[in-house]
Amino acid sequence: MYTPNENRYDSMIYNRCGKSGLKLSAISLGIWQNFSYADSFSNMEKMVRTAFDSGITSIDAANNYGYPYNGSAEENLGRILDNGLRQYRDQLVISTKAGYEMWDGPYGDKNGSRKYLTASLDQSLKRMKLDYVDIFYHHVFDPDTPVEETALALDNAVKQGKALYVGISNYNSCQTKEILKIFRELKTPFIINQPSYSMLNRWIEDDGLDIMAGEEGFGLIVFSPLSQGLLTDKYLKGIPEKSRIAKGTTQIGSQLNDKMIARLNKLNQIALERGQKLSQMAVSWILRNGRVTSVLVGASSPEQIVDNIKALNNISFSDDELLAIENALK
Repeated sequence: MYTPNENRYDSMIYNRCGKSGLKLSAISLGIWQNFSYADSFSNMEKMVRTAFDSGITSIDAANNYGYPYNGSAEENLGRILDNGLRQYRDQLVISTKAGYEMWDGPYGDKNGSRKYLTASLDQSLKRMKLDYVDIFYHHVFDPDTPVEETALALDNAVKQGKALYVGISNYNSCQTKEILKIFRELKTPFIINQPSYSMLNRWIEDDGLDIMAGEEGFGLIVFSPLSQGLLTDKYLKGIPEKSRIAKGTTQIGSQLNDKMIARLNKLNQIALERGQKLSQMAVSWILRNGRVTSVLVGASSPEQIVDNIKALNNISFSDDELLAIENALK
């Protein structure tokens, strides 16, 4: 029987999600890659347990995660919960999302309709064997569905007791503003937006989404903090044989040119001078932005999770370090 580390909360940082009463661990675990039926169940269970033992309380899923079929990652999370973790359900924040293609026909394609979102959440709860999720997200803005319908569907999930809070993902500031107005009219507990963000992908700064989050009082939980692996020491000398770029399982291959490799090496040198790996500095750099509640990391091993958590040992940056990073990114 699994017994968690009794000191798991001692060193983790917990940030309040906007102006809500909910706190999230500064590092969250995403169960997308490496949580399908093509992966080792033993390894994925060790990763989730390692995360919880280290104070990570936030676990993020989505209806379409997993292989060979959508939803298999949620099923595997349900199996992991059954193996001793379910008794700690009240110490976890479990989230899922819906919005991308799920099943055949017009009602399961990429959308934000009330029918799709309601059916998808019911399916997710069955797969994870949960009565409710802590946060239910609309995964991607749908221009073909009235935003009022999407907002009402999310609000209804809360009213039905199937979600405690709601969030949105991949919404820019204009789209967020539009749905936020409706949430406020409905008094829906909307607390968070989940965008991509990293040193190499700073669109939320250009868009003003991070400033908006601070002003309007909702949190940000960001994904792809390592730019799908670019911001690690893996590509400092080019493309290794067994990397995701070499296998063609990532879209970042076209970005790894000589200029990018030089940029990564400059960033790596700054990280080493800070006593960090490049990946750790990348996570620390995101958390320096006080509007970010949590950084969502994926992993292929328990060791990677522990490695990412070490980023919390140094999340402050001097002005000189920030300037050096800006210069390296040019």
